[in-house]
Amino acid sequence: MVGVMPITRLALPLGDTERPVPVWALRLAKALPFVVLPHCLWRLPFAVDFQMGMIDPNRPTMPWWAPAYVVGLSVLTEALCLLTTGLVAGWGEVVPRWVPFVGGRRVAPLAAVIPAVLGGLALVAMFDLYPLAWAGVLPEVGYSNGWWMALARVCISPAMLWGPIVLALAWAYYRRRRPA
Repeated sequence: MVGVMPITRLALPLGDTERPVPVWALRLAKALPFVVLPHCLWRLPFAVDFQMGMIDPNRPTMPWWAPAYVVGLSVLTEALCLLTTGLVAGWGEVVPRWVPFVGGRRVAPLAAVIPAVLGGLALVAMFDLYPLAWAGVLPEVGYSNGWWMALARVCISPAMLWGPIVLALAWAYYRRRRPA
């Protein structure tokens, strides 16, 4: 066919860095999108106003833009997990050449570490308080039965690892990129 571009495989090479990446960091970076995926999937039914057994008598009606917001939030969550792979990839040390203005330049280590640490701490603050709610220390939304509550906890619990994983990857990145 004339004028048809061949489909190429998008490859995100991991571990192609100047100094070797610890095996545990490579495994965590590869696993992170799958660790957070249950939380993203749990969130999607809310886009069509299905409450997944949650009982909230004070819940306002969904605004018209809520479906796009919920789906966009899940997509953004997975995109941020994939962006975290830059902490174990060569493109996290040298900006890819195709990026306008800065392509081919080295990434200053703190330019990656500071946002990663701040993001990791924010994620810990957002997600790691769930056990306090489950223990009754903080308020929690009610569920119509124990099965919905169990499903919610199974889907949401892995997201509590997101912040600590990002912090661990930022630490490994900093150790690998610091001056010898």
